[in-house]
Amino acid sequence: MKSQRSVSMRQLIAVLAVGALAGCGAETATTAATGAAIKKQEAEEGQKTLEQVQQKIDRAMNQTQQRARQDAGSDAR
Repeated sequence: MKSQRSVSMRQLIAVLAVGALAGCGAETATTAATGAAIKKQEAEEGQKTLEQVQQKIDRAMNQTQQRARQDAGSDAR
């Protein structure tokens, strides 16, 4: 009877150990998913900022070109 009890205890300990390790794995997966979602959001925000900066640069270039044309036109007179 003692050896059967010993086997049952070993099985119980093994089941508890597996359960604890599986819980750690689930937590790690959740943490990784959360981190990935945050990185995705940061990348999207960075892309929006990049687009806004590009638009500002384009507007500034257009204004500079318009002024240059106006200056060239007034010099021709």
